[in-house]
Formats: sequence, structure tokens, C-alpha cells
Amino acid sequence: MSQITIKSPKHCGEYYKQGPKIDKNYKKLFLALSSFLTAILLLSITIWIILRPAKPQFSLQDLQIYQFTLSPSHVNSSLHLTLLSKNPNRRVAIYYDDFQVHATYKAQQIASDTSLPPFFQDHQEANLLSASLVGNDIPVPPSLAYEMGRDQTLIGSFVLNLKLSGRLRWKVASWVSGRYGFNVNCASLMAFGFGSPITSKQGTQCSTTM
Repeated sequence: MSQITIKSPKHCGEYYKQGPKIDKNYKKLFLALSSFLTAILLLSITIWIILRPAKPQFSLQDLQIYQFTLSPSHVNSSLHLTLLSKNPNRRVAIYYDDFQVHATYKAQQIASDTSLPPFFQDHQEANLLSASLVGNDIPVPPSLAYEMGRDQTLIGSFVLNLKLSGRLRWKVASWVSGRYGFNVNCASLMAFGFGSPITSKQGTQCSTTM
């Protein structure tokens, strides 16, 4: 015959006492982990509030137009620009990622997007950025050629906008933030000329939004 083992009420009581002990251990672990994550979050927020990173500053140093011809339906262009990028922060460095630039006239893109290599900018550091922009048979509305002729006849000059977009990361000591998108707009007043290239040297401050 097989032996039947029946636990006494004492044994059952000891078994049920072990359950709450295990639950308490998990609860303590959960509270400790939550407290640690909360402390890290509060520390990051405190550092952010104290340091208050300022937006990077950009200015257009030089713009050369080698070609800018408009037909009723297409545009061909060739430009070269030089920008000055400055980090105004004393304690915050910047990583620049996914940096792209293109040119527009009357809100119409006249040159294809050109990528700039990612780079690191230390505290209060300034860097010169250069890019060549080219547009081959970019479709445009017929009204753009009319607008160009009107600018040449009535004003004798035209405004080109250099548009930059990308993502950056803030760096404080060994801590690096997530990525933040930013956009830069630089306007340049160009005079019509018969020579090539048309050159504009200036220190125009560009607007930056994040």
C-alpha cells in the first residue's frame, strides 16, 4: 500500500507564512529601483534647469553664386556658402547629427539637399562650415521666372534663403541627452551682376529654432 502523507495545520501555517515574505522582498526591490530611477530623473532635470543650454548660433560669412538660371519650368543653380557655427554655452557641449542644407528663392527650393558631416562642438567653440549646393533641372512654377524678372527690374537685387536642418545632442560632463531637432534660416541679399560668380560677404546672423 502507498503511504499517504498529510501535512499538519502547523506545516500549512509555515507554508503560508513564506508567501508574504517573498512578496515583501519583491516590493522592497521595486521600491528601491523606483527610488533610484526617480533620483536619476530629478538629477537630470536639476542639471538641465541650472545649466539652461542656449541655442547654437549661426551666421552667414560668405555666399558665392556660380550659376542661377531660371526657365519657365526649371531652375539650374550652383552655389558655395560658408557658415560660422558657435556654441554660446559655457558648460554644455554639442554633438551635431544629420546636418543638411539647401537654398530657396521665393520659398521655392532651387538647390538639392546637401549633407554636412556630423561634428562635436565644445564649450563656447566656433567652427566654420562650408557646403556646395547644386540644382539641376529642379522643377519650379512658371511664376518664379516672372518674380525674378520683377526683382531685377524694380529692385535690382534678390533674396536667397539658406535653410539648415538637423538634430543635436547636449553633453554635460559624461552625460549626453537625447536628440533634438533644430532649423536654421539665413537670408542673403544678392545684387544682380553680369560677372561670375556673384559674391556676397557678410556676417548676417541667422535665426535658429528648436
